[in-house]
Amino acid sequence: MGEHLTPTAIAHESLVQATTNQNAWIEIDLAAAAGNVRSLKQAMGGSELIAVVKANAYGAGAAALAPALEQAGVARFAVVWPHEGYMLRQAGVALPILVLGHAFPADAVPAVRSGLTLTCHSLELGEAISRAAANAGVTAKVHVKVDTGLHRFGLELDAAVALAEELRNLPHIEVEGLTTHMANADEADDSFADEQHRIFRLAAQRLPWIPYRHTANSATALRREELRYSGVRVGLALHGVIPPNTGGPAVAPILSLRARVARVTTVEPGEGVSYGLTWRATAPSRVALIPVGYADGWRRGLGNEGSVLIHGKRCPMVGRVCMDQFLVDVTSLEGVAEGDVATLIGSDGNNSISASDVALAAGTISWDVLASLQARLPRFYHRAGAVEALAPPMW
Repeated sequence: MGEHLTPTAIAHESLVQATTNQNAWIEIDLAAAAGNVRSLKQAMGGSELIAVVKANAYGAGAAALAPALEQAGVARFAVVWPHEGYMLRQAGVALPILVLGHAFPADAVPAVRSGLTLTCHSLELGEAISRAAANAGVTAKVHVKVDTGLHRFGLELDAAVALAEELRNLPHIEVEGLTTHMANADEADDSFADEQHRIFRLAAQRLPWIPYRHTANSATALRREELRYSGVRVGLALHGVIPPNTGGPAVAPILSLRARVARVTTVEPGEGVSYGLTWRATAPSRVALIPVGYADGWRRGLGNEGSVLIHGKRCPMVGRVCMDQFLVDVTSLEGVAEGDVATLIGSDGNNSISASDVALAAGTISWDVLASLQARLPRFYHRAGAVEALAPPMW
């Protein structure tokens, strides 16, 4: 997760003032996040919103975003690793936190102590949770995952049913939830979900005593009402990015990535730029150096493919992306100078670049673009008229 500091208000300073000495930064609009919660709650009817804030909340910074989502009305949170749940507790999150991924028996004691709900995949883990809960004098909740065809985490039908029954008989354990995950939720053809749903229904019929059921991520929840069940696991949609092949309610992007131009230089015809000199000027050109690189999560594959916005105009990336910087062609744009703001994701004037646009240029997906954004980039949060900063860790 990377960030360990509590956001502190920068009193009476605008975002421009707050970022004057920043080479690059991320902006998060918490009001937009709250609006997305409201829109998705209305669209999901009676299903709870399970806010998926794994991978540092898809790059947005879970320590600041999760409390805002909690205030906005999500019902519970989901992470993948137990330590992500511990960090949410340290950030003050009080709602239930579900660990979707693998846990070891050694995780039982701290998980119970932190009030996390583990996805239990073995009797050994269940027995460890039972002992930890007994020692703490509490009842620990667990979920059981059915592998319905994704063949990732979880147990096949008969094994999942058998484990759930065994866990049911352990003291100090409540088997609260039954879950699965769709294999092709955002594909143009998501018909395999019908087969997965058939297997999940069989599990639910054999385990009618498990009260809470959840199968749908953002794409499935928006496309298939019949798979919403008790709760829906929304991640990308909360960030204002609707998955491919999916319709949905009006949501607003919450994350922008910006940087300040570090240098502007002239390149003569025939001269190249960056490693490998993969781009060469065909006419006298000017290029601007942007201090963001693949160490920040800016994909190397964007070299000679991506673009940024400067002065509201789209400027093509030229040459390879380096670990800490890349170059853009600003020949057609007058007056670009050191310190000018470049928008890598977000809006500038009448133009915008979305995470989906970046993903298309890089040959990847929006989830990858957002979740790859690293802790070195400081986060600035728009909250109630103030700007708050969550600084990267010191090294």
